[in-house]
Amino acid sequence: MNPLVPRGRVPAVVLKNLLNLWPPYLAAGVHVDYIQRDYSRVHVSMALHWYNRNYVGTHFGGSLYAMTDPFYMLMLIQLLGPDTIVWDKAANIRFRRPGKGRVSALFQISPHEVAALQTELARTGRVDFEKTLRVLDADLMTVAEVDKVVYLKKKTR
Repeated sequence: MNPLVPRGRVPAVVLKNLLNLWPPYLAAGVHVDYIQRDYSRVHVSMALHWYNRNYVGTHFGGSLYAMTDPFYMLMLIQLLGPDTIVWDKAANIRFRRPGKGRVSALFQISPHEVAALQTELARTGRVDFEKTLRVLDADLMTVAEVDKVVYLKKKTR
């Protein structure tokens, strides 16, 4: 656990502010715009700067992935509570078009998805949460698609 991030339930505004000060995000130009109080939605964006451009002047692919990396894991930690182990398990990114200007990503986990995960955890003790999200440009065109797999396991006491 990162010593800068408090354990347990963290108010969304506190986590948002901590993430916006996190050195990897500062260096990449990633900005957490919004975390819904119940952690069901997160909006992240990244402007194009001289320090996050690739050789041809568009968004560096590593920064595009980095802006999507921890959010489903962080959301599920808060949504499922302290009795669930939550780990990022796998990811895949497909670049669809050059990222120019500001790009953004919206992460959403519905109450129905949370209930289904809780049911499966109660039944089997573990489950993989799989979700695909899109990184969009200002014209809402897809710049990249990211598949995320987050491993969930019920803690044993």
